[in-house]
Amino acid sequence: MVERADIEAKARELQAAIDETKESVQNTAVLAAVAVVVVVAFAYLAGRRRGRAAKTVVEVYRVR
Repeated sequence: MVERADIEAKARELQAAIDETKESVQNTAVLAAVAVVVVVAFAYLAGRRRGRAAKTVVEVYRVR
């Protein structure tokens, strides 16, 4: 026969597993977000530097 204490113990066990999984997923999400920000910042700065280094000056003269 299943008693109330057995059900409560199993519910606590499941809740602990859910909480542990939730923390793990949150940590992974934060790490992924930080990685994305770093990659975007690096791409922005690298492109900005390349743009400054490789500027081409074009002079246009109007001939009448």
